[in-house]
Amino acid sequence: MTSSRQALRQRITHGPTLWFGGAQDALSALLVDQSEFDGIFSTGFGVSAALLGQPDMELYTLSENVATVNRMANVVRKPIFVDADTGYGSVLNVGRAVREFEKAGAAALQLEDQVSPKRCPAAAAPSTLVSIDDAVARIKAALDARLDPDLLIVARTDAQDPGEALERAARYAEAGADLIQPISRTFERYEQLAQLREACGRRLSLMLMAGTWMTALTREQIESVAAFASYPIAGLLTTVHTVQANLRELARRRSGDFADLPFAQTSMADFKHIIGWHALEERQAHYEVR
Repeated sequence: MTSSRQALRQRITHGPTLWFGGAQDALSALLVDQSEFDGIFSTGFGVSAALLGQPDMELYTLSENVATVNRMANVVRKPIFVDADTGYGSVLNVGRAVREFEKAGAAALQLEDQVSPKRCPAAAAPSTLVSIDDAVARIKAALDARLDPDLLIVARTDAQDPGEALERAARYAEAGADLIQPISRTFERYEQLAQLREACGRRLSLMLMAGTWMTALTREQIESVAAFASYPIAGLLTTVHTVQANLRELARRRSGDFADLPFAQTSMADFKHIIGWHALEERQAHYEVR
């Protein structure tokens, strides 16, 4: 029987683009799993916010990130694409991170070429990168650490100079990375993404976020260059906006009136269905001694 990782590997070479919804905890991963997305992207930006209430500066640990991914894997069926940051230290740490995420249920891992501790390029000032040779060493260590050769390794370059990004992408692909992921700050138009794919000989992984130039890309353009296309923080930011708006209104009312809130609430019946309440009740009843 073909495993989910084998199916994913087969699809990244010639198959249609896989679309991932971002998640930061088990509940958000469950919502993505129940949607029409192909898989779940476990976003480090979101994990840091949900777990610690703090920015994505690699403040959370490998163990905390692995535990989050494991909780996701316990409730979803679709593949999980994990933000593994810089690998959490030396090449030895990278190897351990790969093995831990693999055991936790990851189908693909993203490794970046920033120094550790990293800073999310979507929110921070320009980042400091390790040398190309050190970044290549991370990728090789990740590849060698896999027990399942179908676990995908996505090499992200945070290089903001287009020429450097092309050079790094080519080296990372040569080292064995399965996909290449640029950051949105590096390029300005679709033709440059096509050039990047041509230069490295790999399909791309793209992160789609509001406020970046990539919002102008059409579905056809994205799917022509990318094997993975993810919305890493759309769910997180939607949640924050929605919760803040409703809390403001409820705090203003200070009554038992829930009518006409800025955003409607999910009903208790629907929520119980989402989290599998009745299925667990039935399982419990099956085993209980009467």
